[in-house]
Amino acid sequence: MSPYAWVIVATIVGPLALSFDKKVHFYTHFRALFPAILIVACVFLVWDEYFTIKKIWGFTDRYIFGEKLGHLPLEEVSFFLVVPFACVFVHEVLKAYFPKVRLAKFAHYFAFGFTLAGFLFGLTHMEQWYTASACIVSAILTIGIYFVNRPSWYAQFVFTFIVALIPFLIVNGILTGAVTDEPIVWYSEDHIMGPRIITIPVEDIFYNYCMLLPIVGLFEFFSKRWAK
Repeated sequence: MSPYAWVIVATIVGPLALSFDKKVHFYTHFRALFPAILIVACVFLVWDEYFTIKKIWGFTDRYIFGEKLGHLPLEEVSFFLVVPFACVFVHEVLKAYFPKVRLAKFAHYFAFGFTLAGFLFGLTHMEQWYTASACIVSAILTIGIYFVNRPSWYAQFVFTFIVALIPFLIVNGILTGAVTDEPIVWYSEDHIMGPRIITIPVEDIFYNYCMLLPIVGLFEFFSKRWAK
């Protein structure tokens, strides 16, 4: 397998194997999970394809299979299925094992700070397409989902997002060259702010947030709808 494929396998194997844990019973949520992932994945694959064509980011050939969907390696396509699966698994594990954690007030400040940071970074870096798009979209999503709709699950999502940052930094660190001679996924310096967490562009945190927030929102919506 390619190095990128190994990263994908390592990401999914644990959550998939533990999906049948008696306390979490994650497998019972698959009916709500898969539509949520697929809906958001379609949007992100279009975004990914466009930015790949524009060379805002790209992939080092020797770290991928070579087979592509459009301009995207198959490993990259699977990323938008596997990473959300793993993150929603974390979401359900935290709900099952830490039911008494209450972060409503913290989540409010987090949403305010994240929105402010998103607009600040995005509007001051309009020429950097990745910075502008990821940061501004994350701010707009937070306003629309949290400040307008006030969903009861947002505080739990913030808990999930913060905990998931640990595996996120590991996976994205590997993809962006922390352990390889060249990055598996590279970014054009013309379209990012510049600061990195080791090898990870800061924008990746906002991008990850943009992807996970609507997925968790749709997952919670479908779960409640079909539970009835």
